[in-house]
Amino acid sequence: LVPVYANVTAAPVSDPATIRTLLVEQVTGMVRWRESVAAMFAADVTDFVELGGKVLGGMVKRITPDATVTSVVTMDDIEALAKAL
Repeated sequence: LVPVYANVTAAPVSDPATIRTLLVEQVTGMVRWRESVAAMFAADVTDFVELGGKVLGGMVKRITPDATVTSVVTMDDIEALAKAL
């Protein structure tokens, strides 16, 4: 299983029931974006992919300048990412 980093706890979670609960909490609770990105980077996650925009990638780079960020917006972006994998 691949852990999901919950934005309300800034920690990884793998249990499906817990993930569902935390997703509900995320809608109404404070999002800990900076802490979540920093925790992922500390756990050796160095490559981030943003789907559908180019805002979050910039935020990731400000938090973890050494991270690699790929923004996927167009079909060409999807094809380029698929080739890179």
